[in-house]
Amino acid sequence: MNNLNIIITFAAYLIFMLAVGTHFCKRNESLSDYLIGGRQLNKWVTSMSAQASDMSGWLLLGLPGYAYLQGMEAFWIAFGLAGGTYLNWRFVALRLRRYTEIADDAITLPDYFANRFEDHNRHLRVLSALFILVFFLIYTASGFVAGAKLFESVFGLPYHSSLIIGVVVIISYTALGGFMAVSWTDFFQGIIMFFAIITVPMLGIHAAGGFTESANAWRNVSPGFLDIFTNGAGDPLTITAIISLMAWGIGYFGQPHILTRFMAVRSPDQLKPARRIAMTWVLVSLTCAVLVGLIGRIILPEMLSDADSEKVFMILVDQLTHPLIGGILLAAVLAAIMSTADSQLLVTSSALTEDLYRVIIRPQASNKELVWISRGTVIGVAVLACAIALKPNSSVLGLVSYAWAGFGATFGPLVLMSLYWKRMTRNGAIAGIIGGGITVLVWKHLSGGLFDLYEIVPGFIVSVLLIILFSRLDKQPSETITARFDEAAKK
Repeated sequence: MNNLNIIITFAAYLIFMLAVGTHFCKRNESLSDYLIGGRQLNKWVTSMSAQASDMSGWLLLGLPGYAYLQGMEAFWIAFGLAGGTYLNWRFVALRLRRYTEIADDAITLPDYFANRFEDHNRHLRVLSALFILVFFLIYTASGFVAGAKLFESVFGLPYHSSLIIGVVVIISYTALGGFMAVSWTDFFQGIIMFFAIITVPMLGIHAAGGFTESANAWRNVSPGFLDIFTNGAGDPLTITAIISLMAWGIGYFGQPHILTRFMAVRSPDQLKPARRIAMTWVLVSLTCAVLVGLIGRIILPEMLSDADSEKVFMILVDQLTHPLIGGILLAAVLAAIMSTADSQLLVTSSALTEDLYRVIIRPQASNKELVWISRGTVIGVAVLACAIALKPNSSVLGLVSYAWAGFGATFGPLVLMSLYWKRMTRNGAIAGIIGGGITVLVWKHLSGGLFDLYEIVPGFIVSVLLIILFSRLDKQPSETITARFDEAAKK
């Protein structure tokens, strides 16, 4: 592919991102402005930025790569994610938006937990912030790996040089513009991703001679390639494997970078139309992402290795499109990477600034100081995530699945039960966070038999049980807590 066309396209795209960051830089007068945009997102920006930050580089790299290797089995992940997306918008978004405002106008997830359970000694707040830091370092590293693979594949640059380029660009506009810059850039990035993920499989099916010819070619790949109940080699999927793939869906309830969008919407009335927009985007995008992998298996002349399978989208773009169109489609990969990495950096920065620095280190800090501290932590966290991403053969999907499980098990049960169970207590919340988080960290490093189950499942179950047990053993919540719960539920 003509690198000049791609360079021009990428340069124009990156200049636009930086311009958005500069535009919103002047509007960040308070920490609330910088971290949740003063709760001013409209339905379109809320929905598109939530889904763009959710899907990340793995939508165009990880999921197509998995489908390329395993065939129709990949649809189990798509089913789980689509179901989880809907349930999150339907049962969490509205109540979380209302409850965070009632709970002393909380602007971060740890802030909400602390206010919800009257965490006067700050243990819950600090614990939440620390787990956010740990798992977001892994999650952000996955985005940096995806960016490095993009620049490495397109421009032939060394992996580590590619990594540094991507990190510098993402840091620049995130640190400058804060939440509004991230949300608005994610809105545009979501549009680009949607266009790209539809275009590539359509071009591939056309190049293969149409859908009928494609289906015939898929049947010749392997006995189980088109069977959703078998893997790519034709071996039947176990119940454990299906549960593990579907379990991606329960991770949504604990993802801070998605939940923050619900908290930041201008009005609760905007959430229902936003949900419809988001679900349309998700259903189409997930279906097409799997198709990218399937079509790549019959279009590409040589079988890609496991390590290179995540480049199938980029290779198809190179082979099927004009250089100018190819540059735009490859910019979508960059958009997917940046739309999640920027959100993760900002949420991690918010946890460190709002929940540790302001509360514990300098309670008297001015708004201007807090904004600059938040910008500094964006850079610091990015450097640490970059260090994790230094390994060239890192799997985007592998890193995402680990971090996704961590957040889903650590915060998912806590978010759901804090919104719907009045009897839940602070000690129950602390036990749930520790139990869910540690279970994921330990389970991930065990293998064989039952331990092949995706770590989010045991982590989620352990967290729920501990929340119930320690809440029941604890004294009843205070009248203030129960009054706020009733107010949030009544609305």
